[in-house]
Amino acid sequence: MTDGVTDQLIEANRAYAAAFTDPGMDARPVRRVAIVACMDARLDLHAALGLSLGDCHTIRNAGGVVTDDVIRSLTISQRELGTRSVVLIHHTGCGLLTLTEDFRERLEREVGQKPGWAVESFTDLDQDVRQSMARVRSSPFLPHTEDVRGFVFDVTTGLLREVHPEGTQAP
Repeated sequence: MTDGVTDQLIEANRAYAAAFTDPGMDARPVRRVAIVACMDARLDLHAALGLSLGDCHTIRNAGGVVTDDVIRSLTISQRELGTRSVVLIHHTGCGLLTLTEDFRERLEREVGQKPGWAVESFTDLDQDVRQSMARVRSSPFLPHTEDVRGFVFDVTTGLLREVHPEGTQAP
């Protein structure tokens, strides 16, 4: 058996579990919000947004892109678990800013099979946040689309900057 990172995580979990007490809550987020964000390791969403355990649902993927699977998760979050607000967070320095759909072609050449998913790369953070907001707002599966807001997190300052759907600047 190797002493890799997974083993370190399991050992950390044992220490965590030794002091763990059941928080006595269910899967319904206290603040009734779902957050869709990039998987980038520099984003500590709970700390950045002042959140505690149980406050929100967090859905993360490469780029924080609103894909069919994100819509699936948001639909379950809203229809079965009571969320009403959606917060979308992209960030500066995202790897998808430089990746292209050529990545899929390289994968196909390497493994002999084309991925069934799009890379969803982008060159304009604000425009991609707007596109994500539009995808959420236009989904027929989501009954609560009146409180959908999008932001760009600056990885060097820790500040959020709101992106407005119309492309106007914040007041």
